[in-house]
Amino acid sequence: MRFTRLVHADWSVDRRKRFAARAVWSGGRWLVSAPAPVGDGFLDELLAAPVLAGFDFPIGLPDAYGRRTGFADFRAALAAFGEGAWADVFTVADRVAEVGLHRPFYPARATAGVRQAPFLAAHGVAALDELHRRCERATARRRAAAALFWTLGGNQVGKAAIAGWREVIRPALARGAKLWPFDGPLASLSGTVLAECYPGEIYDHLGCRFQGGDSKRRQDDRRARAAPLLDWAARHDVVFELPARAAVLAGFGPAPTGEDAFDALIGLLGLIEVAAGHRPPGPEEDPVIRRFEGWILGQAYSSLR
Repeated sequence: MRFTRLVHADWSVDRRKRFAARAVWSGGRWLVSAPAPVGDGFLDELLAAPVLAGFDFPIGLPDAYGRRTGFADFRAALAAFGEGAWADVFTVADRVAEVGLHRPFYPARATAGVRQAPFLAAHGVAALDELHRRCERATARRRAAAALFWTLGGNQVGKAAIAGWREVIRPALARGAKLWPFDGPLASLSGTVLAECYPGEIYDHLGCRFQGGDSKRRQDDRRARAAPLLDWAARHDVVFELPARAAVLAGFGPAPTGEDAFDALIGLLGLIEVAAGHRPPGPEEDPVIRRFEGWILGQAYSSLR
């Protein structure tokens, strides 16, 4: 097995809501530890030994936007962002008049009068779906993921992406980490390998999709997913250590951070599916995906509408 150590982090701008779950392959099974808060030494941990590490924020750019930047690919763009002409990329715009190629994220906060139409016009598109990467579009089993640059609403991901790119991805790449799929097919990569995961995609893979009025924010609804998660684990050589099993059975507790610990574990189980060969990584040879857009690890291309 190429990767025997896995880590998945549920990332947030709020450091109190950052949780990571870990698994190691030992004795013919995956041993899963309970999700824990991300500490200051997290990056050093990732780089200390070979690992496949997943993150629940976007890693890539919409192809149309990426091509407009003039950079060769996402890695080149990421290295330049925050400097020179691109100094304001990571500063979320307060006013729609500030939105453009060099300042794509908006709005900085929810205020009266914030509307999506002027934001789309500033990007030169007619619909929000034109700012989605292909992997973010709706599938037969889930609705579309949040668009990277639109930073309004409870499910927005842009601000977490900015934090993740600056605090994890760029520093890790500078220290020799690899970035899937930009650096090649997963089977060709070794050492510390970083990839994008999306718990909203993985729920269905594990048989614990949320439906109707269910919400991962409610402990009882998380607790209701314990049986399918334990069943999936039993069928995939996965053993939860006692604290991890207790967390699953308890729905990860009543604290507001319970949803973050839950998603950290869900992402980890998605990594196990791919690392163990139960699910292919994705269309990693597609030139658009390899150049700018990236992909959600474990998502099938055929699932897109």
